[in-house]
Amino acid sequence: MYAGVQGIGTSRHELQFLVRHGVTHMDATVEDNEVDTLRRHREAAAAEGVELEMIHIGLPRSITLGRDPERDRDLDEVCRWIENAGRAGLRGLNYNFCVLDHQRTPSTPGRGGTSYSTFRLSEYDNDTLSEAGEVSRDECFERARYFLERVIPVAEEYRVQMACHLDDPPAPVLRGVERWNWPVMEGLTRFSELVESDWHGFNFCCGVASEGLQDPGRELYDIVRRFGQRRKLFNIHFRNIKGGLHDFQEVWPDEGDVDMHEVARVLHEVDYPYMLMPDHAPGHPDDPSPPGVSGRVRQAWAFQFGYITAMIQAVSKES
Repeated sequence: MYAGVQGIGTSRHELQFLVRHGVTHMDATVEDNEVDTLRRHREAAAAEGVELEMIHIGLPRSITLGRDPERDRDLDEVCRWIENAGRAGLRGLNYNFCVLDHQRTPSTPGRGGTSYSTFRLSEYDNDTLSEAGEVSRDECFERARYFLERVIPVAEEYRVQMACHLDDPPAPVLRGVERWNWPVMEGLTRFSELVESDWHGFNFCCGVASEGLQDPGRELYDIVRRFGQRRKLFNIHFRNIKGGLHDFQEVWPDEGDVDMHEVARVLHEVDYPYMLMPDHAPGHPDDPSPPGVSGRVRQAWAFQFGYITAMIQAVSKES
């Protein structure tokens, strides 16, 4: 395993920022999913010593909301993106299958003047339905099955890993939608078994998984171990939280309730072979992206890159 990054482009400025901090693998932000575009970004990254392995794709809402007949048309387009990724030599595509998007309450203060992304159910409007309306967990899984049965055969043909991020945050019900990934272990197991394929797995966020647990400092490691042993982890968001189900803050990796050294040790134990990357870094007014840079070149990431590299070195020497 090795340090990686997401949410960043392939300008020389961005790539040299990565290389300075020991990061030579990435999931890039690109302007479209055409083969020529993907190859151009891979070549730009390679010229600076960085391997572009994956990109994020955004699923059309017709797919997650189950809206026909638009859904089948949009699924054809996703299949084309997968084909393009394979032809361009990418390892995989990261995506979210969210009937209800990312949910938060107001941020809270953190160390050094930073702000922490926060969710507190007691401060959340959970009575107002979203555009999705009321959706049962079984219906969420049926929509996911419809998607996976269509796209995974294409992923197998073009040897492209399809890595699904967890719904953020996991919870029993938010604004009328039963979240598919809660309870966390059972939800991830059910999702992973909707189709049987080596090319179907997770863009696994340690933070999001922890957000759905009563005691993440005790429960997370077995979840990582289970899906690592099953070879269902295609990418890792290596981040920490304080709190757990219904009440948490996204904090710096060294100060949360999860022992990140133990997470790295479990990943090493199961021979996880891919990227560990920052995600949802604490924010600060002095830490914006420079003008004209498409991705987020962050001071916060510099700390997280060093932390991840140190964790990987530590667990490698302990074995």
